[in-house]
Amino acid sequence: MQAVPILLSDIAARLGCQLVGDGALSIAGVAGMEHATSSQLTFLANPKYAHKVKDTRAGAILLAEPIADLGIAQLISKNPYLDFARALALFYQPPRPKPGIHPTASIASTSRIGENASIGAFAAIGEDVVIGRNAVLHPHVVIYDGAHIGDDFLAHSHAVVREFCQVGHRVTLQNSVVVGGDGFGFAKRADGSHEKIVQSGPTIIEDDVEIQSLTSVDRATVGETRVRRGAKIDSLVQIGHACVVGEDDIICAQTGLAGSTILGKSVLLAGQVGVSGHLTIHDGAVIYAQSGIGHDVAPGAVMSGSPAFDAREWLRAITAFQKLPDLLKRVRQLEKHSPHD
Repeated sequence: MQAVPILLSDIAARLGCQLVGDGALSIAGVAGMEHATSSQLTFLANPKYAHKVKDTRAGAILLAEPIADLGIAQLISKNPYLDFARALALFYQPPRPKPGIHPTASIASTSRIGENASIGAFAAIGEDVVIGRNAVLHPHVVIYDGAHIGDDFLAHSHAVVREFCQVGHRVTLQNSVVVGGDGFGFAKRADGSHEKIVQSGPTIIEDDVEIQSLTSVDRATVGETRVRRGAKIDSLVQIGHACVVGEDDIICAQTGLAGSTILGKSVLLAGQVGVSGHLTIHDGAVIYAQSGIGHDVAPGAVMSGSPAFDAREWLRAITAFQKLPDLLKRVRQLEKHSPHD
């Protein structure tokens, strides 16, 4: 889809940025510094990439501080990355299906769907479901019996909300997300076989949550699994039964939370973090990629490694680890030449 060009002065006004340079420049889109053309806006959010600014062919750039003699127009922003995201939205919005219910959709007579909904082909909505206003359910979305969903719900193809789960307002489920699938619970019998434990507790997703593709947020054995307001969960993440994901948390791809893990507010889990369960990661903690967490984490801690410990100590330890073969060789040489007792 071809975007409609916008004057740079209008972009500055909409973003609340200070304009340095030619406001009459017509901007047709947003791109990274390496690929931007003279009709596009680019951005500098990380100072370590500042050396690339002089080589960009962009017509204008978003950045935190003005650069003298740069030669292109500048938009001065308090938060360039945030304003880059806002600028991008000026030029592209994903297409929204028209309101209406596709004739192949299956909707139980006892369900209630708010106004202005768009229900795609082969979507299935069970008994006693409640969905708020402005919902978009793409083809093959399935909502089980008794689920309650708020306003402005967006579910992409093959997303599933299981029985009796609750979803708040402005929640987005990307393709093949499962909300409320059975938690992994089995009791061992005397003969070594396994009895399935009924997973009776619903999953509750609060407002303004987005969950990316192929992620599962399991229901609880008893009680509930809860994802709190504003959390963002990446693709291929496993949230085990009875977990709590805190407000504004970021959980990156291929992370796994075992059952009854509690995350505080504004926690960041980088990719491929594993958490052993029945523990708490407190507010503001940061866990580096591929870390293994087997104990509680203090507020504001920065952890790395498997098993994880303080990231600064981990950096020193991993540096020393690479030198261990040489150190071992030197120790053996010293032992060889030392006098015997």
